[in-house]
Amino acid sequence: MTKTLGLIGSGMIGSTLARLAVAAGLDVVVSNSRGPETLTELVAELGDHARAATSEEAARDGDLVVATVPLKAYAELPAAALAGKTVIDTMNYYPDRDGRLAELDAGELTSSELVQRHLSDSVVVKAFNNIDFRRLFTSARPSGAADRSALPIAGNAPTAKAEVARLLDTLGYDAVDLGALADSWRSEPGTPVYVQPYMAPWPDGLGQEEAQRWFFETPGVPVPGERVKELTGAAVRGPAGGYVPGWAGD
Repeated sequence: MTKTLGLIGSGMIGSTLARLAVAAGLDVVVSNSRGPETLTELVAELGDHARAATSEEAARDGDLVVATVPLKAYAELPAAALAGKTVIDTMNYYPDRDGRLAELDAGELTSSELVQRHLSDSVVVKAFNNIDFRRLFTSARPSGAADRSALPIAGNAPTAKAEVARLLDTLGYDAVDLGALADSWRSEPGTPVYVQPYMAPWPDGLGQEEAQRWFFETPGVPVPGERVKELTGAAVRGPAGGYVPGWAGD
């Protein structure tokens, strides 16, 4: 049972997961590349169930560990400290940010398979990569709620996927199993389940300030498990790194 969630990366997705975890009664250990001293404000907001640490400490102390850094930094994840752990990979490939990664561009691997190769002594499960950070926070609902959404997960180990599904349930989401890490492309940028289904239609003609206000104030759209299955089943694999312009999910 997950009692402590370790987070390697404290950007928008990482800090949102920390907030959801604390609200659900979990302890969190947050870290980033800049050092624990830069996380004072976030830890103060999260309260007594949170503490700042190094990435190695977050890896060591988390019952489950979330890797939520830009994909270009995946090789900096502390593989030795993560050995034996289930690692949740929220990362997406954005070539404009990450640079070109030849194996991904050639379709030889999914981004999660690349992460799994680096973390060869860990078990990687893909999750939380297809929803923007704001809807991730505001769309969480208790189990059984009529407007509860589902998120896709993928991984090579059924036991690890079950563990991650239980975490999703704790944080307010159902889980839809896509299959192995090789199938995780079905929730990557550019696929039907990526970001847009969870958002209301974007209004035309908004200025920058209005668009920002709309993004933060507009509730999400519930996406139940059956709809996630339909969307992921309809996905067609295109070039790696396809993305929705303007999304600030990572």
